[in-house]
Amino acid sequence: MGDKLFSILVHLSVLVIALVFFAIVGDVAIKGFTAIQWDFIFTEPSRSGREGGVGPILVSTFLLLGICLSIVISLGLGTAIYLNEFTFHKSKFSKIIELSLDILAGVPSIVFGLFGNVLFCKILGLGFSILSGGLTLACMALPLFIRTAQSSLRGIPSEYRSGSKALGFSKATTLIKVTLPVAIPGIIAGLILSIGRAMAETAALIFTSGYVDRMPSSLLDSGRALSVHIYDLSMNISGGDLNAYRSAFLLIIGLLFINFSASTIIKKTLRVEN
Repeated sequence: MGDKLFSILVHLSVLVIALVFFAIVGDVAIKGFTAIQWDFIFTEPSRSGREGGVGPILVSTFLLLGICLSIVISLGLGTAIYLNEFTFHKSKFSKIIELSLDILAGVPSIVFGLFGNVLFCKILGLGFSILSGGLTLACMALPLFIRTAQSSLRGIPSEYRSGSKALGFSKATTLIKVTLPVAIPGIIAGLILSIGRAMAETAALIFTSGYVDRMPSSLLDSGRALSVHIYDLSMNISGGDLNAYRSAFLLIIGLLFINFSASTIIKKTLRVEN
């Protein structure tokens, strides 16, 4: 009786999650996909976004995401490697860093936005710009990516490192040839979560990258992210609901494409290793 009840609860939980997912995606797809046209992707918005498309906004979003990922991958992976491969796991320094990362991962996005506004926009003099927004997104995504990558590295059996050492490989060679290839699926999973948080972020970007919806000419130009555009159309612009649904549909398609691409990379990596 207990096993049957447990099985029912597990299946019910999965059903509820699936229903919520299909309800959200279905609503956006029905109202967004049926009204979307190709010129919506390439044209500039007009009448505060009520008409026109999202061409400049997509460019700003990709630039913000590119800045964020370039920092997250380089600094985040380096930090995860240092914490797992070059420090003793139970040392005070390691514990302090890990605790700090866990706290930062739970900090609300608006706090990161205010921090980015003070540090990047004012103190560093970058102003409301794509660069300020990308750096702020990187600060948000780094804790999650570092902890995920660190967990993936820590889950590799110690025999892998011992066997590599017994063969005379250096620590760097072991890391590049043995450790990182095995940890790639977990690292990519962390990267997917980081991309999802960065692409869907609104509060932090309002205070850093700004609202401007024209085509950016440089990274120091202000730019509106797709998530900010959706928020503005749905909350502040009368008659902007239709374009908000169109923009939300494009955002979901982008997230699904990134997840599908990452899953394909993971499968190919595991197939090569096997």
